[in-house]
Amino acid sequence: MGTYPDETLDKIIEKQIKRWQVDQKKKYKKPIRPVITISRLPGANASKIAKQLSKDLKIDAFDQEIIEEIAKNTKASKKVIASLDEQDISIVKEWLAFLSSERQVWPYEYIEQLIRVISAIGAHGHAVILGRGASYILPKEVCLRVLVVAPMEKRIQNVVDAYSVSADEAKRNVMRTESDRRAFIRRYFHADMMDPMNYDLVINTENCSVPVATGIITEAFNNRNWYNFSIDKMKR
Repeated sequence: MGTYPDETLDKIIEKQIKRWQVDQKKKYKKPIRPVITISRLPGANASKIAKQLSKDLKIDAFDQEIIEEIAKNTKASKKVIASLDEQDISIVKEWLAFLSSERQVWPYEYIEQLIRVISAIGAHGHAVILGRGASYILPKEVCLRVLVVAPMEKRIQNVVDAYSVSADEAKRNVMRTESDRRAFIRRYFHADMMDPMNYDLVINTENCSVPVATGIITEAFNNRNWYNFSIDKMKR
């Protein structure tokens, strides 16, 4: 995983907060601003799909690396959380209370920060979030939860093509990363990452190109009824 120097991270956050501030000044008629969360098996081309969704839908994209860096940086986390208006703060508090009672998340400092950061991003809305348990943190009523998969052989070949490594090295990387991701979700969210019932949409990219996968997700996102959401309904 790459790292972000503090200066670069600050600039990224400042730029993002400015976009959020512009959105907050608009008069939204819709009760929520939904997001797309993407869980994925390594090598299944989910990052390419997330980038294309961001471009096509004109929404913000947050990958695993930037979310991790923000969550680990106390100053950065506070900036993101402080960007919320009073209404969004209230929503996030409701989400956190619900998440605590529903999933009984372990109270580790990093996980707590991670949850707050992703909740803040979710409250702002209009985003695609790649990885870091976002599908298990945000209420299912406010996000389209997508799982991107592919057979092992296909994923190994994708890694070989993307990083010019040997098939053996690619296989080791894919297997290790997959094990780490599944363990992360199991440990902190008490869930099976590969259970299809945890998602709204599962896409196998073995014979599905990035544009086709993006189109399927976009269609599902645009045609879902987002306007019946309420905290009370979420608690039922």
